[in-house]
Amino acid sequence: MELPNEERSQCIAKVEDFLSYTNVMSVFFSAITALFFLISLSILGVFIIHRDTPIVRANNRSLSFLLLVSIKLSFLSVFLFLGRPVDITCMLRSFTFGITFSIAVSSLLAKTIVVCVAFKATKPGSSWRKWVGVKLSNSVVLFCSSIQIIICMTWLSISPPFQELDLHTYPGTIIIQCNEGSAIGFYSVIGYMGLLAAVSFVLAFLARTLPDSFNEAKYITFSMLLFCSVWITMIPAYLSTKGKNTVCVEIFAILTSSAGLLASIFLPKCYIILLRCEMNTKMYVFGNKI
Repeated sequence: MELPNEERSQCIAKVEDFLSYTNVMSVFFSAITALFFLISLSILGVFIIHRDTPIVRANNRSLSFLLLVSIKLSFLSVFLFLGRPVDITCMLRSFTFGITFSIAVSSLLAKTIVVCVAFKATKPGSSWRKWVGVKLSNSVVLFCSSIQIIICMTWLSISPPFQELDLHTYPGTIIIQCNEGSAIGFYSVIGYMGLLAAVSFVLAFLARTLPDSFNEAKYITFSMLLFCSVWITMIPAYLSTKGKNTVCVEIFAILTSSAGLLASIFLPKCYIILLRCEMNTKMYVFGNKI
């Protein structure tokens, strides 16, 4: 597209504005994403190598593995936000970050529920014993994630995101961006993630005072507080920006919340596994667990 110069003697091509791969911010985000991905991959490797140790087994290793994989995928989803947006990447952006974060938060919710159930099951004659096991955690993750998948599929089938050319915000500039298609669909995905995070936060906050053997809840509480804070502050920033600035806000929110989950949940465990091996014993885990 073109527009005339001031003398109206020739046509000048309009400047296209989007977060290109060669943009300084794109290079920065790519480097940070690659770094966090390698860190999460290393942590996954540590957990796999030490999968039979008490500290890994006590924290429901299957949920830990699922959480790590979902965090890795959320880091990789950043690359969908870079480059010239087209219809398919616009759809993949929304679907990918919505599903990966829902799986991650669902895993933390399942961890919190398992903690509460396990504590109740320790009481003599408790009827909660029948709920202890992997079936409960798997059911929670599957159920909560399925709802988000249904929301995303409904959104994509009714009014999917698409490439939009904004010719009016800045004269002489074409802002190439993703239109969310349905605002209701977009905010339903964000809202459902927020609901899962809020429920996880409340349950973990209530469970934080349980005996030391079950106090992983305090780390979940902090991670959910950080997660909710990031996405609540992201919404007004998202609404007040245009074009590549909006994309930067989204990427920052994804990186910050993913890194917060990774650090809050896994770094304390890696500290014990790698640097305090004497604490990685059944006596410590079941007597005064991290």
